[in-house]
Amino acid sequence: MAARHDLATDPVLREGLLQARRGTAFFARKLNELTDAELDGGSLLPGWTRRHVVAHIGYNARAIARLVEWAATGVETPMYPSVEVRDHEISFGATLSPIALRNLFDHSAVHLSVEWRDLPDRDWANEVKTIQGRTVPATETVWMRTREVWIHAVDLANGATFADIPAPVLERLLQDITGAWHARGTDAGLVIRVTGTDLVLGDTGAQSTKSEDPVTVSGPLAGVAAWAAGRTPIAGAGVTASRGTEVLPDVPAAPKWI
Repeated sequence: MAARHDLATDPVLREGLLQARRGTAFFARKLNELTDAELDGGSLLPGWTRRHVVAHIGYNARAIARLVEWAATGVETPMYPSVEVRDHEISFGATLSPIALRNLFDHSAVHLSVEWRDLPDRDWANEVKTIQGRTVPATETVWMRTREVWIHAVDLANGATFADIPAPVLERLLQDITGAWHARGTDAGLVIRVTGTDLVLGDTGAQSTKSEDPVTVSGPLAGVAAWAAGRTPIAGAGVTASRGTEVLPDVPAAPKWI
């Protein structure tokens, strides 16, 4: 039988699907490096063990697959009935046996990949709704998954860092995070500058509209993205903060993202 291929023909979408699948493979590699006993260890997320992270990634794939099914059929199938149901599901998943937890990740990832593969071009623009209540085209599900697998591979806390994440993913992530800050107004007086690039985000009009100089957080893309996501300690990441010509002794905590 001939191999099946993605029905998506848009080059941007196909690149996005590639990054999502690469992120899934990277998460799988970091998960497979952990012994069953090490799944009980802590993650980078407060209150979550590695088990919680794996359960979240598994159930997240199922939830996103429901959105793709919604786009394909027109029948509303929400990601989760509620945030409470999602949280309960993760807590339950964290109690599964190691083999069941690993199977959850594997099978749910394959299921989502198949749903993407079989979604016709005409249906990628169909709108669905995220658990936050945002109405988005089905194409957004690819980025939703990409962000999850790459970041949470780092959260497994067994050697992955933001430097392992591809630059295009980091750039979009940083734009997402700073966009969320801006929507809430929590980026006031805060400028983010990625060294070695022209990427400047945050309250970029602060210097011309405020009497006090803004705080500028600067550093390499991986370090700044990790800081913005609240994931990686600043020490050794090359991230610094300044106000005008003054270098600040400490980098301020990033505003809340999600």
